[in-house]
Amino acid sequence: MSKQNKKILIVTTNSHGDNNSAIKETGVWLEEYAVPYLVFKSCGYDVLTASPEGGLSPVDENSMSCSNPVEWDDCIKILRETSKLDEIDYKIFDALFLPGGHGPMFDLANDVSLKEIVEYFYESGKVISAVCHGPAGLILARDKNGDSILKDKKVTSFTNHEEHIVKLDKEVPFLLETKLRELGAVFEHGEPWTEFVCVDGNIITGQNPQSSLLLAEKVLESLGFEKE
Repeated sequence: MSKQNKKILIVTTNSHGDNNSAIKETGVWLEEYAVPYLVFKSCGYDVLTASPEGGLSPVDENSMSCSNPVEWDDCIKILRETSKLDEIDYKIFDALFLPGGHGPMFDLANDVSLKEIVEYFYESGKVISAVCHGPAGLILARDKNGDSILKDKKVTSFTNHEEHIVKLDKEVPFLLETKLRELGAVFEHGEPWTEFVCVDGNIITGQNPQSSLLLAEKVLESLGFEKE
């Protein structure tokens, strides 16, 4: 595979959850970060991981397992020392990726610095991608007409049904599927825990952890990556 000059910005959560809810210990879902990160790196892309506060992006303990690939251990180390979002030059990047886990529901959903970045990527026609709860980081962004950038776009995310299955539908700050529909998105989904990705122009979204690899591959396609 040829070396790429393009750069990918991953924005992840700093949130451990909310002590006043049943979601007291959460963060980023490791598979949703590690799989795309390793795919991007293996294809020669420069990848920077940032978060609103910088430093530690906590990993949801439920996504930690002795059966995880050993390569994911290096990803955990990167998540301990993320760059601070408002200290980076986001305009040098060609794609934006937001991994999930419940953490983004508590911080990325409300982050004004991320809103600015998403709007820049949208207006510049650059790739915007997110998986599972990652699309929570897109909900503040507006186009030049003041509409959500997701209005009339085919998107997906962790579904209300999946949230109900894990018994957190009454505990999350909001139901992400419902919010996306309220913003005017054309919400699509597959069966629970199955691979499902939507591509609508430069916006690429995945439904759940099982969609992480396919989403990463779709990002590469949008960036024009070609195998030798």
